[in-house]
Amino acid sequence: MLELCDLTVRFGKEGSANAVEEISLKIEDREKVFLIGETGSGKSVLLMAILGMLPDSAAITGRAVLDGRDILNLPEKEMRKIRGTKIAYIPQGSGEGMNPLLRAGYQIGEPRVIHQKERMAQAIRAAAGQLERFGLKKEVLRQYPHTLSGGMKQRSLIVMGVMEQAPVLFADEPTKGLDPARILQIVDCFAKLKEQTLLCVTHDLRFAQAAAEKICVLYASQAVEYSEKEEFFKKPLHPYSQAILQALPENGLQVSEGFAPPREDADAQKGCHYRRRCRFCSEKCEEKPPMFEVGTRKVRCWLYAHRS
Repeated sequence: MLELCDLTVRFGKEGSANAVEEISLKIEDREKVFLIGETGSGKSVLLMAILGMLPDSAAITGRAVLDGRDILNLPEKEMRKIRGTKIAYIPQGSGEGMNPLLRAGYQIGEPRVIHQKERMAQAIRAAAGQLERFGLKKEVLRQYPHTLSGGMKQRSLIVMGVMEQAPVLFADEPTKGLDPARILQIVDCFAKLKEQTLLCVTHDLRFAQAAAEKICVLYASQAVEYSEKEEFFKKPLHPYSQAILQALPENGLQVSEGFAPPREDADAQKGCHYRRRCRFCSEKCEEKPPMFEVGTRKVRCWLYAHRS
């Protein structure tokens, strides 16, 4: 189990706006939780903070407890043991992070060599089988990254993450740059991860609807809604959640004022972060709302204070 307790990340001096603010989230073993929200809401920063991959300029508070152990303040030597063996990571960026001087097969197999002490030949054979699940031919293993398309490199990174067989898998925009047919392959692969816990960042609401079990919505550094997938897409609670679903094509592309990018200054983070764009805003919203429990769901909005 992975549990986040008031995890906060700030860049810059005291008083600067938080990149991630007081995120508390409990992810049970083998659950698939998707983080959604627009660019700048803190999704990717949250993953990087848990993995200990942010620069020294990041001030991190709170806890990230993995199997009963807080991993936020572990020495780098200990975190290297966590990455790959306990938490595998699929980065975003269509594969630009791949080393241009090494063949794809070497890079895909290397994590198993390091973390599972396999021989490279054995790791590459395992990689060949995984590539087929994502519509890639084994010839990719002999190619250099510059000869692969962006989508092929992105799928290679996904294979690299799945190959490590860590109990927890972080995926940051795994469908970025992929066409609909390839996205369906990713959905199918994630559905087969029966023994792994998945925490996935995505802008693709349709991908989240197909592959997630639970949805966590982030807005301007805060989690504003946490819900079972079916309940979320049937009836979102937070005004921001309602706005992003109304903007889907099948809902008429009803882009509301609330869909505008959030302000980044610290003053905007006083009170409800969404209040300046919310059609339900009242004087009460000048106070920062907590997460209210509404049945099995959680929502950060004063509209639900009387229902919790």
